[in-house]
Amino acid sequence: MDESLRHESIPHPMKLQKGSHISNEYFESLFHEYWALIYRLLLRMVVDPAEAEDLALETFFKLYQYRPAFNENFNIPGWLYRVATNLALHSIRSFKRREQYEINAGKGALEEVPENQPPEIFADEEKRHVMRVALSQMNQRQAELLVMRYSGMSYKEMAAALNLSSTSIGPLLLRAEREFEQCYRALTQEAENE
Repeated sequence: MDESLRHESIPHPMKLQKGSHISNEYFESLFHEYWALIYRLLLRMVVDPAEAEDLALETFFKLYQYRPAFNENFNIPGWLYRVATNLALHSIRSFKRREQYEINAGKGALEEVPENQPPEIFADEEKRHVMRVALSQMNQRQAELLVMRYSGMSYKEMAAALNLSSTSIGPLLLRAEREFEQCYRALTQEAENE
């Protein structure tokens, strides 16, 4: 489809009357506009492309079900980022529980490193795993801040997504980094003691 024709048929959000609900056409335009951003955010959090795609679809499905009334105060990008981040954090926590079941059922089969895979790759994967677990143990808002920041969002974008002032993002992010460091160190020390 010709790109210019596709954009002409998408209604601009300001054409919606105040208080009217999101139409199917406007929902479709939001989907096209924000899909890549939401997918990349989720991919950074959960690492697995299939899981990231499922969570992105679930995020947009929640928007479709919710169909908020359009007004000046509703921040659609912020709402999408927040829902996606919450879904990813939930997925990470679920993954940790699932992993424990698999380890118990497999009697250590998951700990074996294939011969054709260098130990460095395994160590990097372990490090990423510990980072995801540390995020899942943190205060939810602080975990959201870290994920948003390291996903490339600016302070202004994070403030809009979380309905905070942009001047409060710096101190909150500093606290979040400190909490992450504490969780991460505790997890690595716990792993060393095992």
